[in-house]
Amino acid sequence: MRHLLLRTWETTAGTVSADAFSVAELERLRLAAVDSDRIERPRFCAQDAALLADGLHYETRIAERGELATRESHPHDFFNALVWLRHPRLKRALNARQVADIARVGPKQRTRGQCALTHFDEAGAIVWLAGTDLLPAWDAHDWSTLFGAQRAGWGRSIAVTVFGHALVEHVWNGHDLPVAKALAVRVDARAFAALDVEAGSMVARWPDAEARVAAAIAAGELLADPQELRPLPLAGIPGWHVDGAQPAFLREAPCFRPLRPGRRYPAPYAP
Repeated sequence: MRHLLLRTWETTAGTVSADAFSVAELERLRLAAVDSDRIERPRFCAQDAALLADGLHYETRIAERGELATRESHPHDFFNALVWLRHPRLKRALNARQVADIARVGPKQRTRGQCALTHFDEAGAIVWLAGTDLLPAWDAHDWSTLFGAQRAGWGRSIAVTVFGHALVEHVWNGHDLPVAKALAVRVDARAFAALDVEAGSMVARWPDAEARVAAAIAAGELLADPQELRPLPLAGIPGWHVDGAQPAFLREAPCFRPLRPGRRYPAPYAP
């Protein structure tokens, strides 16, 4: 059976395959997405010598030319394309910040903000919190409480939107202990209750809430430093792993790392 994370992306991918796709197929998906929500995405363009001859940085090309360099039949680029299709506002915000910092420090240096943006882009998730009851356990890396004693809270007061394309690729490659770099976001309990929370406590997309998060990223209020991101071992969430409810698994699996001495997390973002 395909992993539930991959099943949530099948509606976006349609019949296009991660390891055997053409840029033309992605373009058809892009045009359909724009027609559906009227939000522009950069054009998918084959990454070849002719495209790269402009000498532009990857991020700058997106911002200035609206062109996304894409390697055909390359899974990493495929899942990046799917994220652009599903979460265009968030991707635009990341791109705008990257381009601003490239202009400020040059293409060969990286700011703390750029590191945070890249971590979120590659392995990020948004964890929607309709309350604070699970937060102390998460902040303490008390995985036995977060995924054991308080397991029933998943899907009821806490849910996750997986955003990072490398994280999805990791699962596609058969790795079943993924760890997301997560933004914690407080949301209204009534709005949360109205969500369509899928298996594994996943929210595929939440456009209204994502727009507020994207605005905060674009303004530099979020992802100014990698230390804002909390590790979240997804294998503990109900439905993610066959052993996810076993106490020994939560103690011993390598994804469940203890809290590093002195590590502190910021309060969840409250839009």
